[in-house]
Amino acid sequence: MREQPAFGRRLKALRAERGLSQSALAGEEISTGYLSRLESGARQPTDRVITYLARQLGVEPSAFEEPAHTGSLAQALSLAVSSDSDEATEHLIAALKRADQEDAIQRWQALWLVSAHWRRRGERVEEQACLEELVRIADEQALPELQCRARSHLARSLRSTGEVSQAISIAVEAHRLAKKARLSVSDTGGALLTLVSVEAEAGRLPDARAHADELAELMAGRSGVLAAEALWSVATVRFRQGDHEIAMTYLERAMKELESRVDLTLWLRLRLAAASLCLQVAPPRTDRCREYLDAAAGALTLVGTPVLCQELLTLQTHLAFEEGRYPDARTALDELSGHELRLSYRDRIRLHILDCRLMLLEGHEEEAIRRLKELGEQARQESNIDLAAESWRILAEALEDAHRGRPARRAGSRTKPKARVKK
Repeated sequence: MREQPAFGRRLKALRAERGLSQSALAGEEISTGYLSRLESGARQPTDRVITYLARQLGVEPSAFEEPAHTGSLAQALSLAVSSDSDEATEHLIAALKRADQEDAIQRWQALWLVSAHWRRRGERVEEQACLEELVRIADEQALPELQCRARSHLARSLRSTGEVSQAISIAVEAHRLAKKARLSVSDTGGALLTLVSVEAEAGRLPDARAHADELAELMAGRSGVLAAEALWSVATVRFRQGDHEIAMTYLERAMKELESRVDLTLWLRLRLAAASLCLQVAPPRTDRCREYLDAAAGALTLVGTPVLCQELLTLQTHLAFEEGRYPDARTALDELSGHELRLSYRDRIRLHILDCRLMLLEGHEEEAIRRLKELGEQARQESNIDLAAESWRILAEALEDAHRGRPARRAGSRTKPKARVKK
């Protein structure tokens, strides 16, 4: 099917799967504006354009055809549950659009799978739309387990896009529901995990510490995925409070207790978190950081997603900067800029700050200072206090150097780290 808007949906999905920006896909033969109109369904594709885009994406022209709209939601759900393929999920998404009057619980199950699909691909807008409907259905059914799970995931998603204030209220409600209904350790632990991460993101460290202690007590003597995530959350809070060695101890415990065969994706993410922590202490522990990144890179070949690939490249960029390999850092940063960023709000801001640091070293002080002011104000408005502080600190250093008429100091120099474990 090459009629709009079906063609545009498939084109955008194929581009996103490959982690390409619109400009990268458009190349030299078509404009990004025209490509954007194709994806939105505003323009009908010609045969020549279809052939060109298929070649750019490395697919056959038939790949632009959407899955046939046949079968019920129940059938599509069964296929998606028993398959990890994107095609099965696309069938499910299409079935959901047609099935407004289906059984509510069945629709909840389908939306849960689809929200995870969007999360893996870094499509936060689509993910949040699914999660908001999940919350609505769970409330209509008055099922505490579903109410808690939907809110926990929605709060996590909102935190990743920088909407911290809204995320806190939803995370608090998820935790309240879990406690009131005396839900399972899994549901209560999941709600606490979310609450700790959101409170830490907002700079509410006393609250985050109290809930992290509650989480640690809940998970005492347990192992597995939830226990490893709990240790990671405790490490996040301790690091933000300045207890760097204790934070690393908790994170190392998480890595030791979770075997790769249990959850390879989490195994990989823990090593990315450890690498991030190594870069954020003073002085940076670059050798250990490289070890963690090398291990993560090996796992990425098996469970790589566009989001994880960008997170790895982002940390490699920071590592190059801390090692004084500024041309390598700039090259990696330019590579990231050439794609549609799927990073969390925090990682995107820190990447922009790194860009400003490089600009200072490259002699573009005026532009770097202007952008640092904007980043600091943006982070402040989003209640990300430590990100705002990092921007203002680097800005102050740049202004001091400019006032004294000397070259910008090495941007990695600092007296006290303001960052946190990447979570």
